[in-house]
Amino acid sequence: MRVLLAATRLSGTDGVSLEVRKVREGLEALGHRVFALAGVLEPDWEGAEVPEMHFQSPLARRFQGEAFAPGPEDPGLVLAIFRAGRELEEKLAAALGGFRPDLLLVENAWAIPLHLPLALALFGLWRRLGVPALSHNHDYSWERKRFLKNRVPALLARYFPPAGPGQLSINTLQRAELRFRRGLDSHLLPNVMDFDRPPPGPDGYNADFRESLGIGDRLLLLQPTRVVPRKRIETSLDLAAALRERGFDPVVLVTHAAGDEGYRYQERLRAYARAKGVDLRFAADRVARTRGRAGGRKVYSLWDAYLHADLVTYPSAYEGFRNALLEAVWMRRPVVVGRYPAYLVDIRPLGFRFVEVGARVDREVVSGVLRFLRDPDYAREATRANYRIAARHFGYPRLKSVLREAIGATRRAQA
Repeated sequence: MRVLLAATRLSGTDGVSLEVRKVREGLEALGHRVFALAGVLEPDWEGAEVPEMHFQSPLARRFQGEAFAPGPEDPGLVLAIFRAGRELEEKLAAALGGFRPDLLLVENAWAIPLHLPLALALFGLWRRLGVPALSHNHDYSWERKRFLKNRVPALLARYFPPAGPGQLSINTLQRAELRFRRGLDSHLLPNVMDFDRPPPGPDGYNADFRESLGIGDRLLLLQPTRVVPRKRIETSLDLAAALRERGFDPVVLVTHAAGDEGYRYQERLRAYARAKGVDLRFAADRVARTRGRAGGRKVYSLWDAYLHADLVTYPSAYEGFRNALLEAVWMRRPVVVGRYPAYLVDIRPLGFRFVEVGARVDREVVSGVLRFLRDPDYAREATRANYRIAARHFGYPRLKSVLREAIGATRRAQA
């Protein structure tokens, strides 16, 4: 079967881009061919770039300020969005070239309203193609405060997500909310990793990672997230300060870029780190999905960063599931994790050995971290146990099983 996969971007180390790669691998393992449309595509994707699809394109940004502001519903604004959507639909249809899909799989563009015209364009393209469709929803509009006040409520209710396609949610709470708010049932597809494949180890390329980034033999706290407030990076800084008081010399290294939600939070973090006396590094220019060179310097892979981390900090207040948590488990790293709702419902009950952190770094958190850092046998046993649990519940067999079930159900329902 030929699958057309559409997203705002399929590039970089953001969670959706990384997870969609796994979806592609799952589809290909089931014998399907995948063709992608996105605002930006990395070279190993078969497909076409349509720059207007990116959520930071002028087309997307044109409507964000007007649509998500206090005030009554604005019919003129809705009409302008529909017109822009129809124009974009024509570009998407042209970008397909000779590819004729049997299934449309939309990655998050029908869930979180970052790009209003794109959602309408994809809906129109789906109708034009006359094939079954699946909406893979990583984030919903009601999960973000900035989308709650808006002037396009009817448009959001109809297209985020639309009622016709089959639905994939990434956690149990989302499934319940989708059913309650939209009356839509969905298949549960959590984030996954290929746990049958051993993680990469040290080699000649990554041997100088610490030296190259000026870390040396200091304690490395890796924060493998974007720089947005819900990641609560300040909590990692608090932990680093507490460890410094106990004789460690920590560095907090943030691997992903700022900018998706502006740069104010990054500047606040810099000031907070200075006040706490913590060494905070932003390394998006040195860490990427794959190795390479940029600006005359080596760029390391995300796995190189995990490999050299003493501790992975993931104190988020809210996540849909979290790719990075499984990455840390796959790389057998100790983890500090926030008690976000999806974690409490879908992950914690499985028995992982993490250090949990709430709104502040208390004595119990520090004690749990010190046990990992000072007892190598315990750390080794705990990270191996975490690996076994994750492989059983979040491996590729589950990915393929859910995809097979969801595609079959969607094709039968939309036949």
